[in-house]
Amino acid sequence: MAVKIKTKDGLIDISNGVIATVVGGAATANYGVVGMASKNAIRDGFDGILNRSNYKRGVVVKSAENEITVDVNIIVGYGLKISEVSRNVQGSVKYNLENQLGIETKAVNVIVQGVKLLDE
Repeated sequence: MAVKIKTKDGLIDISNGVIATVVGGAATANYGVVGMASKNAIRDGFDGILNRSNYKRGVVVKSAENEITVDVNIIVGYGLKISEVSRNVQGSVKYNLENQLGIETKAVNVIVQGVKLLDE
């Protein structure tokens, strides 16, 4: 299901894959986020960190009217305050969706799937 934006010149369709790429890029750019995790690790047969081309496996997009709700599955670095990292991810994802794609974001839900030691 794609997000549809009505403009005076016509209709813009933005696919969930594009939204997932923007969300994944915004989430992984935050300090403390080791990477994206799959929303269904058992079904996907993948319990590690997703690479850039697989971000859509870790993002769930629900759209209604002109707003979307996004679920982001991440892996956080060990020893960091999970609530602060999650709050930073929420702000970054919301900012990028609104400024890059012009999509109003109702909610950004962060699901921490795991904790991993940071590479130093």
